[in-house]
Order: sequence, then C-alpha cells, then structure tokens
Amino acid sequence: MVESSAKVKPWREAVKWAALENGTAIKGPVAMEIIFTLPKSKSAPKKRVTFPDRKPDVDKLVRSTFDALVSAGTIEDDARVVSLYTRKVFPNEGQHSLKVPGAMIFVAEVKS
Repeated sequence: MVESSAKVKPWREAVKWAALENGTAIKGPVAMEIIFTLPKSKSAPKKRVTFPDRKPDVDKLVRSTFDALVSAGTIEDDARVVSLYTRKVFPNEGQHSLKVPGAMIFVAEVKS
C-alpha cells in the first residue's frame, strides 16, 4: 500500500512518540476523544469562529491516529475502541483547541 498523503507518516510518528512518552497501555476496550487543531487558512475570517470543513477528512485523521496509538502500544488494536468523539477546530477556537496545529487525545479504559 502507498500513502496518499506525504503528511501521514510524520503525523503517525509524532503521535507515536508522544504516546510513548506518556507510557500508558490499555489492554481492554477504550473510549477516546480526539480534538484535531488544524491550521487556519490565511483567507479565513480572523475575528470570528469558523469551522475546518475542508480536507483533511476527519476519518483519515482518526485512522492515522489509531495506527500510531497501536504502534506505540497505547491500545492493542483499533477494534478495541468502543466509543469515539472527535472534532476538527482551528487554533484557539473551541474547548481543548490548541494554540498551534496538533491534537488533544484522551484515552480511557472502559469498565464494565
């Protein structure tokens, strides 16, 4: 398989190394929340909140993030994700948005 975007591999590596620094490994079912902060285009309005409703697709962002978390050993398999909440935001526009592009990733074990 060939990656369709040159940005996927560096993203996976960045997420993997951040996950390895955290050191958490969950073996059972997990719930996840991921807030992706994307760069705001220069043509976007500066004084009002707007939505990143263009590429990259949220499902592709999630898939590459899951792959990195599996590679880091944070989760066993992305099939273990039983609950997922995700958003795309611009810097400083919304809860958990970052000042710069990146992601806030919350992973929690699901207890029965």
